[in-house]
Amino acid sequence: MHVLAGDVGGTKVLLQFARLEKSGSQVIGERRYECSAFSGLSPIIHDFLKSLGNAPIPDAACFGIAGPITGSESGQTGKVTNLPWIVGSEALAREHKIPKVRLINDFQAVGYGIETLTGKDLVSLQKGSAQPRAPRAVIGAGTGLGQGILIWQQDHYEAIATEGGHTDFAPTDGLQVGLWHCLQQQFEHISYERLVSGPGLALIYSYLREQEAKIAPLHTDPRNVADPAAAISELALSGADALAVQALDLFICIYGAQAGNLALSAGATGGVYVAGGIAPKIVRKLTDGNFMRSFLNKGRMSALLAAVPVQVVTNQNVGLAGAMVVARRLAQPR
Repeated sequence: MHVLAGDVGGTKVLLQFARLEKSGSQVIGERRYECSAFSGLSPIIHDFLKSLGNAPIPDAACFGIAGPITGSESGQTGKVTNLPWIVGSEALAREHKIPKVRLINDFQAVGYGIETLTGKDLVSLQKGSAQPRAPRAVIGAGTGLGQGILIWQQDHYEAIATEGGHTDFAPTDGLQVGLWHCLQQQFEHISYERLVSGPGLALIYSYLREQEAKIAPLHTDPRNVADPAAAISELALSGADALAVQALDLFICIYGAQAGNLALSAGATGGVYVAGGIAPKIVRKLTDGNFMRSFLNKGRMSALLAAVPVQVVTNQNVGLAGAMVVARRLAQPR
């Protein structure tokens, strides 16, 4: 049997094709595509399968979609939040002649992928003491802010999709209050995703620049490049721009606060996993204490959160691995 898995984000699509074997699965092909070069997911799948040459039609496929999924197990529709893409499982099955296709939320896919990770894929922010079979939570900033919850079922964790990244941003100090007031004049709704994301880091940097009466001239304004968030992060990590350092610190504080909110909401005494495209690139800053101070700043609940293991997922293919887990289950139901 053969299966196809995909991780569909707001910027990129990762696809993997594998053959199922008794000992697991053997990857036959894997490729990354830039979303901006295509009008939707179906043309990408067509190009990928064509590139495999004489590979057989997959028996099942699963795609993690960065956006809400509607429908039932018999057919789902997903709207990619940060792209004008609408993806339908029945249409994909028909167009590519795949017998079984399932769509899941991208952080649902990340959740399923957690159990495929090893120690080399994780960096600990807080050791804690995980409660066996207790709920877990995943959170991750990239083009947007994904969140998910893992619940133990019989002999494994089942992943539950959420859109918790779109909950209302709650400032926790004077600087954040000022940021909130500034954004209130630009946006109808200010969510955590508005700030804890690549575009959010650029917004934070812009706000801080506006607050400075005198700014040392920069050879290149990081907001004017193709990927402002990456440029700001690079300047912050190198220490080349004090405002970039301040922006990344503020970003991390807000990130940690929302991770703590999620841990409390999910009762995640089994652990919190910080995934997404940004975290692996800023691990050094995530481990300097600011993230965990904000995570733990929950008043009477701080002691509860101090016992929760918190780890950064450095394997950026965890969502693809999770989609493959679901594709295998589709092809080989228990």
